[in-house]
Formats: sequence, C-alpha cells, structure tokens
Amino acid sequence: MPQESTPFYARPTADVLKGLGTSAAGLSASEAAARLAAAGSGLGKKGGHSVLRLFFSQFKSPIILILIFAAVLSFFLDDQTDAIIILVIVGVSGLLGFWQERGAAGAVEKLLAMVETKGLALRDGQAVSIPFDEFVVGDVVCLDAGRGVPGDCLILTSKDLFANEAALTGETYPVEKCADPVAPDTPLAGRQNVLFMGTHVVSGTALAVVAATATATEFGKVSARLRVAPQETDFERGIRRFGFMLMEITLVMMTGIFALNVLFDKPVADSFLFSLALAVGLTPQLLPAIISVNLAAGAKRLAASKVIVRRLASIENFGAMNVLCSDKTGTLTDGAVHIKGAYDASGAESPRTFELAYVNGFFQSGFANPIDAAIREKGGVDVSGWEKLDEIPYDFVRKRLGILARRDGKNRLVVKGALSRVLDVCATAAMPDGSCVPLAQVRADIEKRFADYGREGLRCLGLAYRDMDQTRTADKADETDMVFAGFLTLWDPPKPGIAATVANLAAKGVRLKVITGDNRHVADSLGRQMGLETPVVLTGPDLRAMSPDALVARAGTVDVFAEVEPNQKEDIVRALQKAGFVVGFMGDGINDASAIKAADVGLSVDSAVDVAKEAADIVLLDPDLGVLENGVLLGRTTFANTLKYIFMATSANFGNMFSMAGASLFLPFLPLLPTQVLLTNLLTDLPEMTIASDSVDPDMIERPRRWDIRFIRNFMLVFGPLSSVFDCLTFVVLLHFLNASEALFQTGWFVESVVSAALIVLVVRTKKTMLTSRPSRLLLWATLAVVGVTVWLPFGPLAELFGFVPLPWAFLPALVGIVVLYVASAELAKRWFYRRFG
Repeated sequence: MPQESTPFYARPTADVLKGLGTSAAGLSASEAAARLAAAGSGLGKKGGHSVLRLFFSQFKSPIILILIFAAVLSFFLDDQTDAIIILVIVGVSGLLGFWQERGAAGAVEKLLAMVETKGLALRDGQAVSIPFDEFVVGDVVCLDAGRGVPGDCLILTSKDLFANEAALTGETYPVEKCADPVAPDTPLAGRQNVLFMGTHVVSGTALAVVAATATATEFGKVSARLRVAPQETDFERGIRRFGFMLMEITLVMMTGIFALNVLFDKPVADSFLFSLALAVGLTPQLLPAIISVNLAAGAKRLAASKVIVRRLASIENFGAMNVLCSDKTGTLTDGAVHIKGAYDASGAESPRTFELAYVNGFFQSGFANPIDAAIREKGGVDVSGWEKLDEIPYDFVRKRLGILARRDGKNRLVVKGALSRVLDVCATAAMPDGSCVPLAQVRADIEKRFADYGREGLRCLGLAYRDMDQTRTADKADETDMVFAGFLTLWDPPKPGIAATVANLAAKGVRLKVITGDNRHVADSLGRQMGLETPVVLTGPDLRAMSPDALVARAGTVDVFAEVEPNQKEDIVRALQKAGFVVGFMGDGINDASAIKAADVGLSVDSAVDVAKEAADIVLLDPDLGVLENGVLLGRTTFANTLKYIFMATSANFGNMFSMAGASLFLPFLPLLPTQVLLTNLLTDLPEMTIASDSVDPDMIERPRRWDIRFIRNFMLVFGPLSSVFDCLTFVVLLHFLNASEALFQTGWFVESVVSAALIVLVVRTKKTMLTSRPSRLLLWATLAVVGVTVWLPFGPLAELFGFVPLPWAFLPALVGIVVLYVASAELAKRWFYRRFG
C-alpha cells in the first residue's frame, strides 16, 4: 500500500479511505482475512515458532549446555556410551519440562480466550465483534464509552466524543475528539481527529478507520516503552533471589569438588563430568516447569471457580494479598439499582422531578449505566411529546449529564448528577407551589436532607433545569443559572451474606477497603451493613488536603474511602503499597483502569468495560466477593505447592550432593558415575512433578504468605545434612559390612539415595506428620512407582548400561532400616524446625 508523505491525520478523509483501500462501510470479511494473513495479527500474536522456542528454552541453562558440550566431547574421546546416556537423560528431562510447560501454556491460552478483549468492526457493512488482534488496517471500528482502541484510527464521525490519553500523553483529564483535520506538524496531544491505540473512549460515540496497527502505531514507535516487562511480582522476585542463592552454592561446590578430585589424582575428565553432574543434581532443574505447571493448574482450578487468570505470576500475589480495595456497586451490592423516590427541594414527593430525571435518562446515549436503566425501568412517563436536540455527555470532572430537549415549542436543558456539582450550577430552587427562591435561602436545608438520605443508605442525585432559547445545541457553558428541581434517591442493597463474606476474608488475613464516589453518609451506612461497627471513613476532599506521606501513614487504618475522584484511586493504592501491604484492586469502570494497573493484583469482572479488563491480572466471571474469597484460597494453595517443591528439591538434592562431594574425597573412585548422578536427579524429580495435584494443609492457607529466602535456606541447612547422616550410614554398611566393590558401592548408594529422596517428599510436603496429612493419590503413586523402578534397575536389563550390578539380598533389609530411620528422624527434625523457625 503506497505511503503518503503527508500524515493521514492531515489529509482529507476520502483520500485516507482510498489510500487504505477501504470505505466508510468497512472491509469485506474476505478482504480483512487476507490482510490479516498477509500482515499478521494487529497486536502481534505469537507465531508458529513458539513451540520450538519453548522446546529449546528447556536447554538454555548454562549447566545443561556445558553437559551437552561434555557429551559431544566424549564422542571424540571414544566414550560414546557415557555421551549417549548423558544426552538421553538431558533430553528426557528437557522433554518432560517441555511437555509440562506446553500443556500449561495451552491451558492458559484457552482461559485467556474466555476474557479476550474485543471491539466492533464493520465487516460487509455489518457491525461484528472481533478480538483486538484481528483488526487490520482499513477496518472501520465502532466506538462508544468504555471501548478500547485497537489501533491508531482516523475519526470519520463522532458525537460528544472524549478519550482518555493519559497512558500516551500524560494528560490527566479526558480530551475532546472530533473529525476535523489538523495540520501535518500538529503535536501528538493536539491531534483531535485521531484515536490512539492503547487509549480508550470515556464518553460519546464515533466511527473511525484503523490507519495503523502494532509497531506502526504511536505506542509501537515508543519501542522502549513497549519492551518494558511487566512489574516484577513478589513471587518472581522470590524465584530470582532463590536462583541466585543456588547459583552461589553450586559454583562454590562445583569448583571446589573438581579441584580436590584432580588434586587426589582422579581422572580429569571424570572429575569434570562428576562436578558438573553435582551442579545439575543440586539445581532444581525442573523448577521452571514445576512453577509453570503449578500456576497453570492453579489457573484451571480458579477457572472452575469462575476466576480467570490473565497473568500467571499474579496468582502468588493473589494469595499474598492482605488488602483488597473494591468499589461497592455490583461487588458489595447487588448492582441492580432501584429508584427509591423523587422529591422536590422541600423533600416532598414530586412526579415533576421524576419526569425530568426520566427525560434525562431516556435520551442519554453515552455509556450505559445502571442508574439510567433503573429510571427507564420504573417508567410511568410519556416522552412522546419530547424531542432530543443535543447532549452534554457525562464526564468525571463535572459529574453531570445534560440533555437539551424540546416540548411544546420550548427548549429545556435538563441536568442530572452529583448533588454538589448540580447545586454549583444552580441559582434558584423550585418550590412545591411552582415558585422559585434563591438557592442560598434553602441550600442548608437541601444539604441536610442529602445527609439524611445518605444515613439511610440511599444514594442521592440532584436534578436541575434551565429554559433555553430556540438553539438546537448546548455545551458545558450553558450549565449555569439553573433551577434546582429536586432529588432522585437510589437504593442498591448489599448482597445477601456480604457481612459474613467480609468477616471470612478478614479471618483469612485480607482486609477490605471500600473506595467509592458516593458521599460519606452512604459509604458509612454501607460499612455498617458490612459488619463494621464504627467504620473509619476518609473522603476525597480530605485526601486532597493530605501530603503523600500523611496518606501512607493513614491509609492502613481507613475502612471506607468516600467521595473519591477517579485519579485518587491510584493514589490510595500506591499509598497502601508504600505502607507495606500487598494490594488488590477490584473495579469494572473506565475510571478504575489506572488503579487496577497499579495494584499488586488487578481484578475486574467479565461485564466490565474493555479497558478495565485489559488492565486486570485476574477477571471474575461472577462479580461476587464469595468467588473472590475462594480464589484467594486457591492462589495460596498454588503458592504452597510451589514452595513444597522448593523444600523437597533443596533438602534432598543438597543432602545427596553434599554426601557425594564428601565421599569423593575419601574414596579411591567416584561415589557415583556422572550418568548415575543425572539419573538420580531425573528420578527424584518425577514424583515432584505431580505436586500441583497435592492437597494443602488448612494452616498453610489461613494467612497470606510470601517468599522467605532465609527460611528456605534454613530448611536446606537442616534437612540437607540430615540426609547426609543416613548416606554416611549407607557408606558404612556397604564398605564395612558388605566389602562393596566400586560398582556395588555405586549401585547400593544410588538405590538408597533415590528411595530416601523419593519418600522424604511425603515428609517435607507438610508441617504435620505424613500419616495425618495425606498426599494426593497421584503424588503417592508416583512416589511408590519411582521407588519400585529404582529397586528394580540393578536387576533389570538397563543395569549394565548405567554401570549397576545386582544388589546382595543382605543389603535390602539394611536399606529398609536406613530409610525408615531417615523418615522417622525427618519427622522429629520437622517438628523441631517449625517450632524453632515458625
């Protein structure tokens, strides 16, 4: 497609459409499919090579690469058998990791498809809903309030259009957009006829043609910003720190053992391979796969509970979350707004006031909202005599919505909105007898009634009107010198059982904080209905008067944030994070997006606007805190199972490697051949790959838990040497009672090492005894299968391949005794350890 020197936003619309090969009616389905196939996904979906990348990523560990190099070197040194065995074990380990991660990725892709962000495109002249990544250049997109923008788009037509461009331009407030062309040198923030990818519509409607997608957009050009990884979660930070700890231990041990073995005149090649194998044995090689499987399994379990995870790493933060900020509508309340009544300025019921509210709600064409739906549902007003002339859309600064309508030849501007903002534009107030009095005379009474309604738990809006001349248009400047008509009271009852749910969350260490735009009286009433005897309320005006440091100090003690402006929600989240909390934020509106993005766990619901869902880490298919409570517990379960693998791998592996390193210094031969070390690591990892299915003790999920590297290190330093004690007992049996040869020693210790490491999984997986906290059936059978295979190997056809010899029958009772003693000692050590370290 030819590129014009003049940018698209400075050219006539007809020229742009012609240049893009499209029309105002959009593309045909076949043409769109052809463009998508030719150019790829507009948002850059993963290509077909992702499977190969995933496979080869299993072998990117430096230690694995060195082992592969050593195996290739062995071929040239005529030691093909060892080389083949090393490559086979490394390959099998890689294939297991690939199979697990591939399955996890596939499961997550299916879950993400359930909450895919979509837009409306004109295809064959009809509006159809398609995923964002299927939009192509030339598509005509239909936009209204709450919609995200799938690419850089030229506006064709618009009505009362405002867009939030804060993510791109830094402009805090929504900017007005229209189809008027601009000059070629117009800066980004001034291009009023362009909607940019990554922004969203706040109010109004528009038809726009997609002129650029992916890297050709303004967001795409800011490549550094696009390449910035998502903020590292506490879970990812813990994994990284754990990796550094293991790396330090591994490098020290590998270098020291290699040097000492060479010093004791062991073969250099064997010593090198042995030290490498030790390093592999100490490293939880399948940790990335185990983490992926655990998180994917957790995501699947969460999906069964109507919780969809969009970013896997957020699951741990979900479990670690100890503060949940939530809007009230639809989450704490039914979300089905009911009209309680309409009253005039004196507080008397007023059909005339409700008629004005109905005209305003019936004709508004902006973002669909439950208040106007409730007004229309109540009905009882005949609007056939009214004609809509113009609309002043709602925005989050004015907090008003204006409708200019005509009846009986007279034009009237009707405004509905937050009471204080409506009173700000009024000069007089209508009385029951039809007269008007200066607002100043009755404002105190009006505000007192407003407070009384709030204490009853009612939300209250103000209605005002102004008779206009014969103009057919209106704008914000016309909202002045208006007549206050009265109140509209709304009732959104709390959900049944919400007090019990809030209490259950508190018992599990998650404190709820309500953030709402409602006035302090309504918010206080809701807090009491949720079971808070004396809720601490902080208002938006109070927030504006506070310094950032003061807010950090105060935020943790507040139960309800009321009268909050949209941009203050993110400030509250940031303050709570600085105070040391792991913060979740749940919202579904346009004005919630920045707070959702800023939170440690961004939560939204499937019925939310596109921009809120796109910002969220987790999407609830059912906007219910009961669902959220279950999701928190499942998040903690996933984290607990991941930590189990860490405990299992580090304690058993560290003990075995420590024993091997020590034994290699005093034996005239290597205690295990390099291939036997790799086989040990592979077999001990197999049961641990089923850990995602394991049950978790209730006390492990009662409170939020976070990474504690010191605790993990202490665990390794206690249970690793304990394992070595029984390894040494095995050495005594083999050398002094059985006079074992090199091959018999290696075989006997291999069997004891694998059997004890496999069975110790059943011990360290729980703080309780292995008899009172039973493992999952899959973990138990996998453990027993590995024990059976290990005992069988020296007698089977693969024995010679791995350098094994049949074990004497006298060794088997000793093996049973050693393993039983080890398990019993581990149970006693575990009881002491948790008393000592918590």
